[in-house]
Amino acid sequence: MAFFNYKAYDSSGAKSEGLIEATSEQDAINKLKVQKLLPFEVKEEQKRATTGVLFQSKVSLADLEFLTAELSLLLATGVRIDRGLDIIRRTKAKAALAQMLANISSSIKKGSSLSQALRAYPDVFDNLYCNLIELGEASGNLSEIFSGIAKDLKFKRELQRKIIGSLTYPCVILFVCILSIFFIFNFIIPKMADMFGQLNSLPWYTQLMLSISEWMNDYQVFLALAVIASVPALIWASKREGFQHWWHKTALKLPVIANASATVERIRFNSGLSLMLKAGVPIDQALELAAGNIKNHVLHHEMTIARKKVKRGSQLTPALQQTSLYPPFYISLLEVGEESGNLDIVFDEIANRSRQDFETWTDNMTSLIEPLMILFMGGFVGGIVVIMLMSMISLNDVGF
Repeated sequence: MAFFNYKAYDSSGAKSEGLIEATSEQDAINKLKVQKLLPFEVKEEQKRATTGVLFQSKVSLADLEFLTAELSLLLATGVRIDRGLDIIRRTKAKAALAQMLANISSSIKKGSSLSQALRAYPDVFDNLYCNLIELGEASGNLSEIFSGIAKDLKFKRELQRKIIGSLTYPCVILFVCILSIFFIFNFIIPKMADMFGQLNSLPWYTQLMLSISEWMNDYQVFLALAVIASVPALIWASKREGFQHWWHKTALKLPVIANASATVERIRFNSGLSLMLKAGVPIDQALELAAGNIKNHVLHHEMTIARKKVKRGSQLTPALQQTSLYPPFYISLLEVGEESGNLDIVFDEIANRSRQDFETWTDNMTSLIEPLMILFMGGFVGGIVVIMLMSMISLNDVGF
């Protein structure tokens, strides 16, 4: 079976387009005619997507947020889950998402639960997502669970887009700076070297500039290969457990990154914990499931110890106070929530406040990066230009 993008006219003459699953192009046409559609363009999705396979092979965060929000809306209006998956599959014309939805729908029709079908895609649906869906299936409030998850995913997507947008300008400046340096050391300075070639002595800054230019001309290919090779090497190292432990431990000690790392983990933990408590999960079980959403190994270990203390009968607030996840202000909120019995509201409030804190940190950092990049480019490139001018002036002072 393959997917085909189609454009057709319905019985009233209105244009209709979407995605349909069929064994061949003719089979797709026949299925469209059964639906009382007159197709005028049918193309196989896989053939159209081959040129962009690198960009279409995965389900993105935006796709996941769209899927979750749409399922919440469809379930709230009384649509069955398998029917809802088929509707989204036909309207969202991306090969990776359509194929995944087709497989999930097929698993459900064969008797699997939705949570079981989702667990077949761990790269898309994490443990917390699947656990919440399983709780929603058991309690019957699956639509509300999807709605809560969609809000959390929407925040992540907006924050991701905001960070990418804020870093675009500094990256462009850095790219222009690198091109300028490459042009100066490969084309401008070598011509100056011919001018200085017959001089008996040169100022130290001129000699340094010429040496750097000569080194770059001799080894720039190896330098470029080293930079290119560092990217897959860094990706490979980031997947090694030893490197992850080192980085997670180091990230909590760095002055600027430490607070941001703890804030991100606090958002993950508290948002999941709030959703589970609202779904009626006991606090000890909710702590265990939400702790699996913490990526930092150090904080995860601290939360595991706190969860065991709560399970043995310790109060929640003192146990969480011993972790690095909650500053004193949030501990006071936890005390109020534990005394009033409204922990779900408190955890939701902590998650929202942490989101605001992280957005503020992101705004401050991106606002700081832009002038720093401008200063770097102006200082570096400007310094080279000044040295070139000083070298030209020194020609009058150097004897032949």
